[in-house]
Amino acid sequence: MSPRKKPSLGRRLVTLVTSAGVIAVLAIVNRPMVAFGQEQYHQFQINRDSYKSEFGHWDMLPVPSNFQVNAIHAALLPTGKVLIIAGSGNKEDQFKAGTFKTLIWDPKTNHFKIVTTPTDIFCAGHSFLTNGNLLVAGGTKKYELLENKVTHAAGVLKIKQESPDSGTTELDKGTIVTSKTGVKYKLTSDVKVPAAKKVSVHADTTVTPSEVEVWIEAVDKGKGSVIPKPTQFDIEGLTGDDKTTMYGIAEKLTMEKQEYTGAEYSYEFNPFTEKYERVGNLNEPRWYPTLIPTADNKVLALSGLDQFGRIDTGKTEVYNETTKKWEFQPKLNRYFPTYPSVFLMQNEKLFYSGSNAGYGSDKQGRDPGVWDLKTNKFTKVSGLRQPEMNETSASVLLAPAQDQKVMVLGGGGVGEDPKSTARTDIIDLKEATPTFTPGPDLPAPTRYLGTVLLPDDTLYTGHGSSGYRGKGNSDHLTAQIYHPDTNKFTKAADPTVGRNYHSESMLLPDGRVITLGSDPLYDKSDKNPGTFEKRIEIFTPAYLYHGERPSITDGPKSVQRGKAYTFATPDAGNVATARLMRPSTVTHSTDVEQRSIALDVSKTADGIGVTIPKERGLVPSGWYMLFVTNADGTPSEAKWVQVQ
Repeated sequence: MSPRKKPSLGRRLVTLVTSAGVIAVLAIVNRPMVAFGQEQYHQFQINRDSYKSEFGHWDMLPVPSNFQVNAIHAALLPTGKVLIIAGSGNKEDQFKAGTFKTLIWDPKTNHFKIVTTPTDIFCAGHSFLTNGNLLVAGGTKKYELLENKVTHAAGVLKIKQESPDSGTTELDKGTIVTSKTGVKYKLTSDVKVPAAKKVSVHADTTVTPSEVEVWIEAVDKGKGSVIPKPTQFDIEGLTGDDKTTMYGIAEKLTMEKQEYTGAEYSYEFNPFTEKYERVGNLNEPRWYPTLIPTADNKVLALSGLDQFGRIDTGKTEVYNETTKKWEFQPKLNRYFPTYPSVFLMQNEKLFYSGSNAGYGSDKQGRDPGVWDLKTNKFTKVSGLRQPEMNETSASVLLAPAQDQKVMVLGGGGVGEDPKSTARTDIIDLKEATPTFTPGPDLPAPTRYLGTVLLPDDTLYTGHGSSGYRGKGNSDHLTAQIYHPDTNKFTKAADPTVGRNYHSESMLLPDGRVITLGSDPLYDKSDKNPGTFEKRIEIFTPAYLYHGERPSITDGPKSVQRGKAYTFATPDAGNVATARLMRPSTVTHSTDVEQRSIALDVSKTADGIGVTIPKERGLVPSGWYMLFVTNADGTPSEAKWVQVQ
């Protein structure tokens, strides 16, 4: 048989092109099958025991649709349940309808419960009290109004009374005030104007006019009512001496954007009755404030937008748990941007890391430093790289708290600046002159990062986005573990749900990490409005895949600083560490309360002895989770104890 002729060059080219086309068509037709196969292989990989023991594992929490809320705030209660506060959930229609929500989830029973929520505590501040109640203060009094929605000029009117003999004058909502040029405005709320103050010393008498502020709005629509400079107003309807001694002054009245405004309401949420209990109002209404416990069992309220949308100028006030009232602290005047990250130090001073969540001057109050609450002295610290990127950064007091090291992670530019950073910096507050030093970079530039202390002294970090509120489809589906002993990050299993603005992460009593919330500005196309993320995902760290975990079977429920106690455990011989961990109360990447305190451990045949540190700046009073870990770093489930 004669040999077959070799195909011509042209024929070979035709065959090659045809084959390539067929392969391309097959690839397109089978793309879903290929993707399905890749996903099946991925699921196989991440569900292997060897993978879980190295990287951990994520699971979706099945939340019934009637219990899904917009998670704006989250706190771990001393009952072991998770309190999730939505308020109006950044939904103006819910605000106008007076529909405010709070959800409680029990990790042990997987039971959900909606709790009656009295006012809109959306973007409030919160802090645990010594009795375990969660103090919640401030929130939303009015939603923002963008410039293109403003139809009437408006602003703040200062009403002054120069007579000390007039008594208190009540002005009703709708009262008309008129400028010297005849422009009319109306009060948007009732207001009480007290008499001027008169002080007599010997033959000298001093009269100080009283002053109250109220928001006013032009009677007529449009720019014709705009008044761009300081102007005096006459108040209609006054009688007697009030006609000549009472008047109003406005710095300017514009059609500019109107900011969110703060509320004055305060509540204690009782974790045992699961109800909000009304307590004394804030003296300064606040939206986006930070509440921080002090060493003397009180709570400071810092920063926030006031009832007119202006940032607080530094009017610090303190909550007294005994009287349930707020008191101004005029000697502690300190300006901060909103939601400042401040930490109680072992020496009872406060450290401000520079992290914050947004509103405020792009220059004032941005410098990190140590604040002495006894003298009001603020000592700036140096070394923090890219301080202009501290907005939406995260800060945490690393474990153990005795090391007094604070880490700043990620962050972005002021306002809607699209830039973000991967930098982390660490400061040792025990040094004579504390100075930030560089830490390891995050895998990518990140803002809105979740940070959670774990019982083995490591730090979980995850989620966030590189863009402002996830713009540009910039959410990170990554997580990592920071190891303070090596100053390095290691990879953790990848979450499946993106998280950015209005998201939370925190430790559960069983050693897992719950992640929830996220409020993207746009959808993934960057063309349509975003949808609030209501799914809840839980991370099981690798240490829970390393075999049997130790347990604490008995012990006191109440302990005192400086004293020793015994806790029963059948695993005493294998216990390596014991930690007191203060539960989280977190919002806007701000969690200033979580801390992990190392306890010295002694062992007996059937238990361990621990000593509670004596410093109240290190161990502020309140409820804590006691964890023990074994030699493999595997933690027990927590036992709740109250530090008196």
